[in-house]
Amino acid sequence: MLTPNSYACGQWIAPGAEARAVMGPVCGSQIARAGGAALDFAQMIEFAKKKGGPALREMTFHQRAKMLKALALYLQDRKEELYAINHLTGATRRDGGVDIDGGIITMMVIAGKGRREMPDGHVYVDGGLEQLSRQGSFLGQHIAVPLQGVAVHINAFNFPVWGMLEKLAPTLLAGVPAIVKPATQTCFLTEACFRMIIESGLLPEGAVQLIIGGTGDLLDRLGPQDVVSFTGSADTALMLRTNPNILKNSVRFMSEQDSLNASILGADVTPDTPEFDLFIKQAASEMTVKAGQKCTAIRRIIVPEGQIDAVSEALSERLKKTTIGDPAGDARMGALVSASQKRDVLEKMAMISAEAHQILGAESFDMPDGPGFAAPTLFRCEDPDAAKNVHEIEAFGPVSTLLPYRDTAHAAELANRGEGSLVASLVTHDPQIARDVTLSSAAWHGRLYIVDRDSMGEATGHGSPLPHMVHGGPGRAGGGEELGGVRGVLHYMQRTAIQGGPNVLTAITGQWVNGADEIKGPDHPFQRTFREIEIGETIVTDPREVTLDDIEHFAHFTGDTFYAHMDEEAAKANPFFPGRVAHGYLLLSFAAGLFVQPDPGPVLANTGLNSLSFQKPVSPGDKLHVRLTCKRKTQRTDDYGEVAWNATLYNQDGDQTAEYELLTMVAYQR
Repeated sequence: MLTPNSYACGQWIAPGAEARAVMGPVCGSQIARAGGAALDFAQMIEFAKKKGGPALREMTFHQRAKMLKALALYLQDRKEELYAINHLTGATRRDGGVDIDGGIITMMVIAGKGRREMPDGHVYVDGGLEQLSRQGSFLGQHIAVPLQGVAVHINAFNFPVWGMLEKLAPTLLAGVPAIVKPATQTCFLTEACFRMIIESGLLPEGAVQLIIGGTGDLLDRLGPQDVVSFTGSADTALMLRTNPNILKNSVRFMSEQDSLNASILGADVTPDTPEFDLFIKQAASEMTVKAGQKCTAIRRIIVPEGQIDAVSEALSERLKKTTIGDPAGDARMGALVSASQKRDVLEKMAMISAEAHQILGAESFDMPDGPGFAAPTLFRCEDPDAAKNVHEIEAFGPVSTLLPYRDTAHAAELANRGEGSLVASLVTHDPQIARDVTLSSAAWHGRLYIVDRDSMGEATGHGSPLPHMVHGGPGRAGGGEELGGVRGVLHYMQRTAIQGGPNVLTAITGQWVNGADEIKGPDHPFQRTFREIEIGETIVTDPREVTLDDIEHFAHFTGDTFYAHMDEEAAKANPFFPGRVAHGYLLLSFAAGLFVQPDPGPVLANTGLNSLSFQKPVSPGDKLHVRLTCKRKTQRTDDYGEVAWNATLYNQDGDQTAEYELLTMVAYQR
């Protein structure tokens, strides 16, 4: 008998007298006692805000990213303990891979993006500078900082591990503590993973807490700095979203809820093409993985009128090969999560059957005993335009409906009839069909997954949300978004417009702003280590004259004999040039020659150049000098870090001729 505990204010709390019996979907007997404990939600919120929040905000983005990576590796080492009880949820090991390994991988990806795309500081710079004054003494910059509240994560039953980790990763990277509330039916698997998180000792006290059971008056106690992130049904989302306290305090509410996702077979695809087999394989997989209990599963299969018979036959034959049985064994498909979930699926199937006829069901399978087992069920709707239920009713199980379409515009119209989905897929080898569907349907779907013979070998699958990309959707899908790399992190941060002078913005952002004070170091900056270099450290080089011989030599040496460099009359006829001018890349080469220190030192490599722009042509006889300033520093490993330099080129009159950002890798210490 499993007895998952809550974790509140740093203490494990066992189930209470009113604990709920959790019944197994395979055996039908009780497998756990959960909930019923008397939790002080006001104290939990206070603990998160007074303990977890300050501790997380004291860390930089990179420190939090390293923490997440270490945690993911810790869970990776212990994941077999999770697989050992995964089958009690009705899921096979293959299903568990999506949940358990998928959650760990998601945390790793978010950690990596935190290291690569966010600063090693406390303020995230969002976008570029806005020059609000003529001379640049008054500027604007958008920044993002962690919210000073708590994130409440209310998760669904179908992904007890991934659902928790995919929300925790961006929340903790943002610097916000979390209270996790899993669905009771599968909370024992969530608790097992959560227990590992606590036992790792990697998170600061108060960073995470766990509620097993009901949330009581938790939502009634949230304030303007708090966030609710919900995954589940549209009805439950509506109830939570309209909580008077949530509305009164403008509490951020993100919702990822059920949707009638669609998959379209392109009009160019016929049974003798690779795309046809791909489409059939994808549809069958999406119906059977997790026994169809996925928010991204395909509910509507939209195919050309002329291909519907071929698709019906091919898909039915493939689905018939599905073995249904004990998820702890070698069955291809396990059970629905509970007997009550099966009842709900059967009720929804009855509603769909009023508009579509069933062409595959339980009679085609060797069905095992057990309250949660359901067969892959395929419907066919002959008049999708007149239908209503097939576009509005989701049977959250291994159930899908075939819909015929007349042309590509009709296919997109049918996909949009779901009024908002997490994902729609399109299988086509015709880029024009892909464009037409995208322009017609993108507004109604959080993600469009388009695949053909060229991409199928590396494509990740219709139903696989990736941490790099937004996961969410408009309309009935909830109107929110999760994941999406740094986008997902920003949902737990406040975007603020900062206005002030260059020194003020430099101090706030930790990045040098043009016009801010410059620092003269004791040595050439290329002879100083990553630790020694200071933000704002600057050198100004001696000048170098650019001659006509330089321009001609560069032209012949590189082969760039563009007329503006070689033909005086043609260059003068160009509205941008006074006559023959130096190559832009010649100026970059001369600039490097002016500021580079040639001796061996901490600088390891020049790794890139960003935002190059040319402001004024350079003519023969002009004298150039360079101002090189340390703009920002980002530690990459224990051995080296990336230094971004602002390089600005000026002529003899002090006019700016070019500007760019130079990236160098520099040894961390000697």
